[in-house]
This record gives sequence, structure tokens and C-alpha cells, in this order.
Amino acid sequence: MPELPEVETVRRGLAPVMENATIQELVLNRPNLRFPFPENFANIVQGQKILSLGRRAKYLLVDLEQDHVIIMHLGMSGSFRTVDGSTPGKFHHAHTKIEAHDHVVFHLKLSDGGTAQVIYNDPRRFGFMLMTSRNRLDQHKMIRDLGAEPVGNALDADYLAAGFAGKNAPLKAALLDQRIIAGLGNIYVCEALWRSGLSPKRKARTLVLKSGQPTARAVLLVENVRQVIQEAIAAGGSSLRDHSQTDGSLGYFQHSFAVYDQQGNPCPKPHCDGTISRIVQSGRSTFYCPRCQS
Repeated sequence: MPELPEVETVRRGLAPVMENATIQELVLNRPNLRFPFPENFANIVQGQKILSLGRRAKYLLVDLEQDHVIIMHLGMSGSFRTVDGSTPGKFHHAHTKIEAHDHVVFHLKLSDGGTAQVIYNDPRRFGFMLMTSRNRLDQHKMIRDLGAEPVGNALDADYLAAGFAGKNAPLKAALLDQRIIAGLGNIYVCEALWRSGLSPKRKARTLVLKSGQPTARAVLLVENVRQVIQEAIAAGGSSLRDHSQTDGSLGYFQHSFAVYDQQGNPCPKPHCDGTISRIVQSGRSTFYCPRCQS
């Protein structure tokens, strides 16, 4: 499933086309994705100007002029392509353009008078598009319980300590808890824990002092969470099998994974002679170095 950097990459790719454009027509080629489309969806958005294209955690937010916000999620295999659907660039994994999976098409009138199409393709149909009013967005069931953004100002060591206080859950599980940090996923948790020298099996509460203050290792973990996400966004996301940028090209952060999917390889940390291991936690693969992560 695309993680936050991949979603942010998609947002940045779509923004120049969608922002300030008017939706001339919304074509829905089926009645639902993971969930049914909002009632009267196509008619409500027709003629509306797109004020901005934002992101909250792993959700894309299309802010419309008449107080509506479309909440979009890519699911496991969702992707967007723009204009004529051309996909330049060399692929590490083939990106589907099978028209049978083109479930939603935005026909747009651009601010310069031109036209464009934004096409949502989703072979597995685990993505979704929902809608709410702007003033009720924070109370929407998909948004209301989300924690701090991993690159936002709210995430600091004090915030993390408050979220981890008294928690016996493993660090890996605590970091994946979207109520604490929103949008942080499996890949980047593994990478941040490795950079911080912290075992994914360590209890979350061990990063909190009895006074409730964060330990030095909590401070380091926050720094590394922010850094690994920022680096992945700059590189265009990790571009796993079912994800590509909106122009079809793939990002390159996948080539700099230190531990994710590197089981059996030597730990790349200087002066560490450990080997990357894979374990399963809560049904998810965890990659780490048992030698230097404690």
C-alpha cells in the first residue's frame, strides 16, 4: 500500500493540473470502489472549481469552492494519470494502463483555457473516494482520529513521549498507530528504527522517563522519522510494485533502503557486523539488525 511519501508524490504530480481547474464532468465507470461513491457525486462536483489539492496522512483532499472536500485514498493498487495517459520514463515494475480499470475520470477545464483529464485506475479497487463539507472534515470518520503528521510541527519528542507513556506495545506497533503518528507506514518505520538503533520489539514506554519526559533515544527517533520521510518525499517515494508517479515514472528511494526487504544482507551501519533479519509483527514483515538495534 502506498505510504505517505508516495501519496505526497502523487499530490505534487496532480496539483499543477487540478488546482484552479474546474470539473466539467466527473465520469464514474462503476458504482463503487472499496465503498460506494457519495450519493449524487458526479452532479454535486460538476462545475465546481478546485481550490487546492491537499493531503492528510495517506489521504488526498480535493478542496472545492462550494464547501465540499473529496477524500481520496489509493488503496493497494490505485494510481492516477493525467492528460492523455502517456507514461514516459523507465519502469522498474510495469504500471497498468488497462482501461477496464479506469474507474473514475475527471474532465477538467484548466485556468488557462485548456482541458485535461485526470484518470483514476485501480485494478484491486481497494481505494475510495468519499466527500464531506469543509467545516466537518476534521470530524469525518477517516480523519478525526489521526495523529500528528510525521513532518509537521506537532511531532516532537514531547508529543511522542505523551503518546508512548505507559504503552507496552512494541515500538513498531506504536509507530504504526495512526492515532499517534498519521501516515507513517511499515517501510519507513523499519528505516527510522534502524537509523535510531532501536529494536522494533522494544516496548514503547521505555522511551519515556518516569517524569513523563522523552529519553534521548526518543529525541533521536523523532529526528529520524522526520528525516526518512523527508528524504523519501524528495526522492519521489519508494515506488513499490503498484505505485508510480502521476507521469508514470518511478521514484528512487527504494534503492537506498538500509533494512527494508534486505534480509540476509550485511547491516550497512559502519562498524556493525550484523545481518539484517526479518520477523513478523502483527502480520507485517519487520526488517532490522539484531546486532545494532536494541
